[in-house]
Amino acid sequence: MEDDPKVVLMGEDIGKLGGVFRITDGLQKDFGEARVVDTPLAEAGIIGTAVGLAMRGYRPVCEIQFDGFVFPAYNQIVTQVAKIHARSRGRLPMPITIRIPFGGGIGAVEHHSESPEAYFAHTTGLKVVAVSNPADAYWMLQQAIACPDPVVFFEPKRRYWDKADVDLDVAPPPLFTSRVVRAGDDLTLLAYGPMVKTALQAAQAAEEEGRSIEVIDLRTLSPLDLGPVEESVRRTGRCVVVHEAQTNLGLGAEIATRVTESCFHSLEAPVLRVGGYDVTYPPSKLEEEYLPDLDRVLDVVDRAMEF
Repeated sequence: MEDDPKVVLMGEDIGKLGGVFRITDGLQKDFGEARVVDTPLAEAGIIGTAVGLAMRGYRPVCEIQFDGFVFPAYNQIVTQVAKIHARSRGRLPMPITIRIPFGGGIGAVEHHSESPEAYFAHTTGLKVVAVSNPADAYWMLQQAIACPDPVVFFEPKRRYWDKADVDLDVAPPPLFTSRVVRAGDDLTLLAYGPMVKTALQAAQAAEEEGRSIEVIDLRTLSPLDLGPVEESVRRTGRCVVVHEAQTNLGLGAEIATRVTESCFHSLEAPVLRVGGYDVTYPPSKLEEEYLPDLDRVLDVVDRAMEF
């Protein structure tokens, strides 16, 4: 915001309160009410206003308070934000960043623990990314805001309290790239957002059983960056995709298809998936039964290794 006076933040309770997760805490005090705007409880209005601001040269950053609240704005996002650049034959850029806290694991009530990323990744004209750690959150948010295209920016709620040092002297990787976060030789484990930490824990546990698991943080969901994935799978011969969202017609299905198409002759086992069950997200007392955990990931790793 210091570098670009055209960056404007909008959202419910993001100003005086600093957001329900305090992500924008102090920014209204520093930059004023005209640039950090407390909006009414009207998600369609937030995104619709952002579209108008983007047309006038601003870079709006919209916070959707919780994942389940994005659906009133869904029409604006998929029919306006995603299409205006193409509709105007490139004359109107849409540099809008839409931040969405997503996923479960914090004991929240209905509409507060959903994983809607596949809806947006399926929409042409949108870029979709998911962060998994503090350093990526720091860099990728700035890269998203600088991007000339609309970016749906997913932030895993249960990782908000993770802390880590950020090396400001090292240039970050490009925004729309995946990254190997743990090297291995026996199986490739793909994850994004909140499940990267679980995948790394699974790889650590598998090492104690003599298995070498490579973990890749996908980071970008649309466009997918499968170059590092394909290179890894051609070495390991096995691949498991992990995400919190339901496996039915989820991103894991698309990734499994593409990996199978491109790495078929290298595969020693079918590409397997671990994800949420195909049910409505359960009440908070049951969410630990719904969310993929270390044991479920390791069970599927065992299945893949048995082929």
